[in-house]
Amino acid sequence: MHEVSLGKYRKARMAYGFDEISLVPGLRTIDPFDVDLSITIGNQQLELPILGAAMDGVIDPTMAVAMGKLGAMGVLNLEGIFCRYQDPYPLISTLIQKSREEITNYLQKIYQEPIQESLIKERIQQIKSQGVLSAASVTPSRAQTLGIAAVEAGLDILIIQSTVTTREFLSSRSATFDLKSFCLNLPIPVIVGNCATYEVALELMKAGASGILVGIGPGAACTTRAVLGIGIPQITATIDVAAARY
Repeated sequence: MHEVSLGKYRKARMAYGFDEISLVPGLRTIDPFDVDLSITIGNQQLELPILGAAMDGVIDPTMAVAMGKLGAMGVLNLEGIFCRYQDPYPLISTLIQKSREEITNYLQKIYQEPIQESLIKERIQQIKSQGVLSAASVTPSRAQTLGIAAVEAGLDILIIQSTVTTREFLSSRSATFDLKSFCLNLPIPVIVGNCATYEVALELMKAGASGILVGIGPGAACTTRAVLGIGIPQITATIDVAAARY
């Protein structure tokens, strides 16, 4: 591994993103009909290895159903507007017409509405009633409450997601979230993220995660690296995390 010096006692290595890497064709080509793209997450199987991002601008119950019928899976945000408002679509229509200067204040206002556990259950049942798998995302601090409510409603896969996830979270003002105990006692698969290193991925896997979300900062809609300077280019992050499986 080639390292460079950043100054006294500090070294760095090269990391690579999608723009720096290309795939080299192999010696064989395969009929697409003979290729199996399905993946298994815990005891659940997807025909297509695609998850729709848990963002209000990407997944609503209708989109989750559409993706499910195609063999993929849309992930509903349990802390988003679909679990805060019975009918959020008028709010979305208003948002679309806001100017760039007005959007932030408007978003802050509509997200002040409390999350309703009754709506969580309604959304999960709305998705499952169409015969597809249901998946939902929640932040670690609300996994014990909102996550459990979703599981009780029949959720198939729970995703515990934050910008930067580690097995340990230390706080002087709140109780520590015990990921290992949570995964052990939950009857459904748990996907955890986001992470970008071998060491963290290994700890999350040991804690019982059925899947790992990889990537901090490289997404088209992500400003983490630009604003905070935190993250790893995606190719390097993916290879490092994948190595934790072996």
